[in-house]
Amino acid sequence: MPPWPLFLYRWLTIVSAPLSGMLLEQRARRGKEDPKRLTERFGRASHARPPGFLVWLHGASVGESLLLLDLVRRLSEQTDWHFLVTTGTTTSAELMTRELPEGAVHQYVPIDRPACIRRFFDHWRPDAAVFVESELWPNLLMEMRKRGMPAALANARMNAASLEGWSKRRTSAQYLLSAFKWIGAADQRTQAGLSAILGRDVQQPGNLKLQTAPLSSNAVERDALRNALAGRPVWLAASTHAGEDGILLDAHRIILRDNPDALLILAPRHPERGDDLAAEISASGWHFARRSNGGIPESDDQVWLADTLGEMSLWYALADQAFIAGSLIDGIGGHNPVEATRLGCAVITGPYTASFDDVYTAYAEENALIVAADAEAIARALGSDPTRRHSNAEHALERLTSGAMEETLRALLTLVPGTSA
Repeated sequence: MPPWPLFLYRWLTIVSAPLSGMLLEQRARRGKEDPKRLTERFGRASHARPPGFLVWLHGASVGESLLLLDLVRRLSEQTDWHFLVTTGTTTSAELMTRELPEGAVHQYVPIDRPACIRRFFDHWRPDAAVFVESELWPNLLMEMRKRGMPAALANARMNAASLEGWSKRRTSAQYLLSAFKWIGAADQRTQAGLSAILGRDVQQPGNLKLQTAPLSSNAVERDALRNALAGRPVWLAASTHAGEDGILLDAHRIILRDNPDALLILAPRHPERGDDLAAEISASGWHFARRSNGGIPESDDQVWLADTLGEMSLWYALADQAFIAGSLIDGIGGHNPVEATRLGCAVITGPYTASFDDVYTAYAEENALIVAADAEAIARALGSDPTRRHSNAEHALERLTSGAMEETLRALLTLVPGTSA
């Protein structure tokens, strides 16, 4: 019997079922859900279950998608398993549809209503489950626990606020987390917090994202674009959120005073913000190209609006320096700088990086980044030599990277004894 807060949560999700349906339809009208696949959110499958042993992997959105892809590829090399991958956003769904290997299928994760979850499990009948990072829905975990499904929580990462919230609801947290046969923490903060909540030691393999290869860009297209940019100084504002773009555009305005041929690649975290950003850039009086329309910057374009999905590796390859956004506004927690480093970009960040404090702390200790909180500071940072910072970031990654992936794979391969691996 679940603790009473979970029982109450379950009851509330049942009685509010009509409201959740209306909310999903509203999100679909705003482009935040795929109307053609909306039935998947209610647990109705759009594919048949493949035969044989099926492992279900789940992550929240694009941030976890590369890790899910890497896990599927590595497990495919060592097993004859089939894979079901679920995420919750349209951008992650597009990425998965394009990149998943043969033998794997993508579905949207069902909303956290008991009927939808039961429908999902009844169709797919996963033999094991792997969750990554921190998206843990109570009804989903309770149903998984009820069915006795072997499950793992890999690369668990929680910020201080999340851990504090779980600690205040320790009985419920223990009940839900007991659904996982194995938990691997990505960082020391999460390891210590979960160990305290559970009353037992949680393993800390390390951050899998540090060992996950970024998507490679199309070499022919990359070289053609480099030629089109004709040696212009290029910097990237990566994964921006509403409220940050104006600051970054102001920084670019300062840069243009001394470097009138400089180009800013503005890549929003959510490409559906493209129309709003196009209006904001246009209102600034600048010329710009828009990637979603197939635009390539002309010599008089100061901004390239990169409002497309799955091309961040291309933008990093074209820029010398990248401002990693999600860090100028408190509450987002920053984004992972590792892909930038892997692809040759020096890193600049805002002050709010709590979600990746282990990585940013290592970068800071190696003098591998500049922290800038406003437009003038960002412009000054962009005026510095990026070569040393990038080299130092590579040293930081060497220090951080351990056998996280290997330890995690060993745990996943023994999740269900007797399977073909």
